[in-house]
Amino acid sequence: MSCPDCTTGVKLPGTPKGVIKDDSSYFAAAPEGSESKRAVVILTDAFGLDLDNPKIMADYFAEQLQCDVWVPDIFNGKPFVREDQLQMPERAGDKIGALKWMKFGFLMLTGLPRFIASRPSVADKRIKAFINKIKAEKQYDNVGAVGYCFGGAACVRLAVTDTVDTVVICHPGQFSLKLVGQMAIPSAWLCAEDDFTFPTKKRKQAEEILAKRAKDEKTAIAYEFHDYKGTCHGFAARPNTQLPEIKEAFEKSLTETVAWFKKHI
Repeated sequence: MSCPDCTTGVKLPGTPKGVIKDDSSYFAAAPEGSESKRAVVILTDAFGLDLDNPKIMADYFAEQLQCDVWVPDIFNGKPFVREDQLQMPERAGDKIGALKWMKFGFLMLTGLPRFIASRPSVADKRIKAFINKIKAEKQYDNVGAVGYCFGGAACVRLAVTDTVDTVVICHPGQFSLKLVGQMAIPSAWLCAEDDFTFPTKKRKQAEEILAKRAKDEKTAIAYEFHDYKGTCHGFAARPNTQLPEIKEAFEKSLTETVAWFKKHI
């Protein structure tokens, strides 16, 4: 969490159809009759599993990909932001006012123990342990991960390892560009037009690193970037679907995530 947009958004319509497991993870099973040897893991934003959005999206991915989809509790039951702290999202170009910064600062201060308890180094261990567990138990042949905001940055770090086969990175939080040069698996990047944590300059630098690697057979890995006009940080995880351009971008992000996983897991 690096800016007020990390705490903005709205709830998606619908009711989750999956189940909560004993470890507090959410599980959307492959449709009946599908023998799933593939799986997708969703890494959430700061709201974690307290918000139904990732559960509803997991149900969608399970149906579209005909595979199991998991949403682990990466915050150990204590997400950074509560559902009742949701605010309306802003379009690209809208300015963040002083009052919003003050509210965000207060949220950061009061939530500091939660941030420390689930800082990236800690959350990453939970994520890897969870993925290794389901791989061992379910004997999946291929596993992909898609992450949003905090989870998007976690996907960048995950891509340096061999824990999953591919990642989709959606408007990620803060991460080091050095990691892009170390990524070992294919990646798709779904980028907001206006993103405080992944601004245009950094987005171009990330693509330049991957493009340079693509020129060498020894370092080349598949990648693609998608930009969504009119959007800001959070559009792919907690969009205001009452705004036509945001609704269109959100739905397109879903279909492009599905298309990527159909090619790479």
